[in-house]
Amino acid sequence: MKGKALVTGGGGFLGRYIAEQLQQRGYQVSIFCRGDYPEIEQLGIKVIRGDVTNADRLDQAVRGQDLIFHVAAKVGYWGDYQDYYDVNVQGTANVIRSCLQQGIKKLVYTSSPSVTMNNIDIHNGDESLPYPEHYHSHYSATKAIAERRVLAAHDPDGLHTVAIRPHLILGPRDNHLLPRILQKAQSGRLKQIGPGRNKVSVTYVENAAHAHILAAESPNTGGNAYFINEPEPLMLWPWLKGVLVELGAQPPKRAVPFTLAFGAGWVLETLYRLLKLKQEPLVTRFIASELFRNHYFSIEKARRDFGYEPLYSFEEAEGKTLGYVRKQMKIRCLAGKAD
Repeated sequence: MKGKALVTGGGGFLGRYIAEQLQQRGYQVSIFCRGDYPEIEQLGIKVIRGDVTNADRLDQAVRGQDLIFHVAAKVGYWGDYQDYYDVNVQGTANVIRSCLQQGIKKLVYTSSPSVTMNNIDIHNGDESLPYPEHYHSHYSATKAIAERRVLAAHDPDGLHTVAIRPHLILGPRDNHLLPRILQKAQSGRLKQIGPGRNKVSVTYVENAAHAHILAAESPNTGGNAYFINEPEPLMLWPWLKGVLVELGAQPPKRAVPFTLAFGAGWVLETLYRLLKLKQEPLVTRFIASELFRNHYFSIEKARRDFGYEPLYSFEEAEGKTLGYVRKQMKIRCLAGKAD
């Protein structure tokens, strides 16, 4: 056995893949999550119920571990800042404190490339990119605060910390990225922003999990952040349209100018906050920028420092992902007919 590893948010999309790969590599694995996951327990992975905002429950889960992978986070593009802060910042502070108290040697934090993004074009960006002064998303803002705290906690003679920044994760069991795009396309609410020539990085989930584990096992990563994504970027809109056609959905037929979409996002965000509306606006400034700007990143630092190479090519990853989505669509279709 290589050691004991705990994955916060281990019942989620990325966290579960990290837990599964750790077990395959010979670790004794536990996950710390809010729900029950009998299917994960059946794999021989211990499930500990709890929330990272509950420091006492977190301490109990961390005690006796060797490695901590902090994946749990509040994700999404809309909501109250305090909700994001409580989970992403205070929850991460609880993880750091618990690691220090329990004498943990390595903490791997799942960050996001959006900590470097605020309505700017990024071409082959590397880890020298600065943190922006302002963010158009509470998620990005709070993940940036948390990442900085994790990296500041690095101690060469104590707790080693590292931040992994996977970009736009896709793959089987995804319930966020492609399902969200597909739903918007099927409802006719997906609009192309701008001329559609922007390039973006994406990350296959099993490759992202692999990068987390390699970074944990390497002695060279302490105090560093790393971009992780597929080696080559995609032309976003041609790729998305091709995927939608393959899945039998109607791709967007018209493009909305970026300035119009960004302005609409600002207006809607303002109105929703004034009216205290909980549902997500049709468009936000962050979403408009994500769908219009170039944002792709270099993985050379990860290659150099811990020998990262994707487990799967993008062609393999895309095939596995679309195969899963088609299967889920068929299951829903059959369930609808049964009703």
